[in-house]
Amino acid sequence: MKRPVAVRLSAALAGTALAAAVGVALQAPQAAAATGGVTGYATQNGGTTGGAGGATVQASTGTAIHAALCNRASSSTPIIIQVSGTINHGNTTKVSGDSCNTAADKIELKEISNVTIIGVGGGAVFDQLGIHIRDSSNIIIQNVTVRNVKKSGSPLSNGGDAIGMESTVRRVWVDHVTLEASGGESEGYDGLFDMKDDVQYVTLSYSILRNSGRGGLIGSSESDTGNGFITFHHNYYSNIDSRTPLLRGGIAHIYNNHYSGLVESGINSRAGARAKVDNNYFQNSKDVLGTFYTSEAGYWQVSGNIFNNVTWSSPGSENNPAGPNVVSNTTVSIPYAYTLDAASCVPSVVAATAGANKGLQVSNGSCTPVSPTAGPSSPAPSPSRSTAPSPSASSVPSPQPSSSPSGTNLSLASDAGADGSSKASGTSYGYVKDGNLSTFWSPTGATGDISVKWSSAKTVSRIVIREASGSGIGSWQVLNGATGAVLKSGSGSGTITFSATSTTKVTLRITSSSATPKVAEFETYAS
Repeated sequence: MKRPVAVRLSAALAGTALAAAVGVALQAPQAAAATGGVTGYATQNGGTTGGAGGATVQASTGTAIHAALCNRASSSTPIIIQVSGTINHGNTTKVSGDSCNTAADKIELKEISNVTIIGVGGGAVFDQLGIHIRDSSNIIIQNVTVRNVKKSGSPLSNGGDAIGMESTVRRVWVDHVTLEASGGESEGYDGLFDMKDDVQYVTLSYSILRNSGRGGLIGSSESDTGNGFITFHHNYYSNIDSRTPLLRGGIAHIYNNHYSGLVESGINSRAGARAKVDNNYFQNSKDVLGTFYTSEAGYWQVSGNIFNNVTWSSPGSENNPAGPNVVSNTTVSIPYAYTLDAASCVPSVVAATAGANKGLQVSNGSCTPVSPTAGPSSPAPSPSRSTAPSPSASSVPSPQPSSSPSGTNLSLASDAGADGSSKASGTSYGYVKDGNLSTFWSPTGATGDISVKWSSAKTVSRIVIREASGSGIGSWQVLNGATGAVLKSGSGSGTITFSATSTTKVTLRITSSSATPKVAEFETYAS
């Protein structure tokens, strides 16, 4: 089946102009792809920050992208690669180095971490050249087009996947991308967005997937069920035969997507998978939700969806459509905060925001597109710290410890680090463990996670949360960040005790607030 491909390349990101040199040019560190923050499951398990805090490199060839990865001090050194122009087989070669493992026929992100690839300038198009993520973590891909990647015919790339992930991949955010083909498997194409062999904590947001036989899968076979915790939101699926997505095992959260022209089937939950399907808009399509082509059942929880001119096939031994009377057959608990747009406005808000070269606009949760607060070329905050007035006895909310607790503050250990779900402009995760009450971390909204972590396990039974002036932490949970287990629940700040726990990470999850949370210090103690 042939499908026309229309690739939008015209809208430029304001204020960004890049040289089209093959070489790489280092600049001062810049903010990483800020669009209001990473969303969905990519916020979990430590969060996804990509190359934030690293050097910014400009690249207009695939070779330059590989060289940027290979020229880092290590395979985990943060880096932001700003891409412009057309990346194809003619300008992509294998580059070797201690910090990389690249290939000539694809953009290879293998055995690496802490990388952002973002399209800038007049557009970044990966033409017949797929992006492959393998044995890697903390990756952001944003504002690029990947088109016509083939698994048969010529030229070949990435097994025919526009973006493919496999083999122990964690924490990936793919945002504002356009993924497209010119037909199905008979024309040489495979999936637009595939995940297999242990891929977890991924978000696909504000993206277009179109003109393909296969939208994407999670799990390569009925036995490949170790993938999951995937979020799909505000995406546009158009003129696709099936797999939007195909989900084998695991959990997916699918909300505020627009589906049009699904020829054979849509969301295919099977082999024990569970999908939470909220406020999507389905139109002019067939069998948009169910278990298809297998007797291995999957499950779904549905609410708020609109089905406009959707047809349903009859049930059979390997065919279990959810409609025409679509009801839930499971429940799925979502661990992160999110805001649903009404399904009725999804076509319009997705049309205004989804895909590359849309200015990275997002929905404000009220069906209105808004521009990001900081684009990919916006400078990062000044190296000088954002500060709040030094807290005093009258300005710091109660209960605060009146004196330093006894014992060693494990947050100040040499192997201690910090991360979180998001951070407001000018604040930092590391400020909660710098021993300075005049610096602090805040989330981008009214709630969020902040964690202290170590390279080796510590025994922790008490934490102290010290707020900066004007903070208003409400309810919270303390989690064993390594397992997700809740250690304690409560409200306010101060000293929090719980049963002694051996862990590599402790997380404070703020679930409500009366004012912007401002955590000045997150102290941890063994007893």
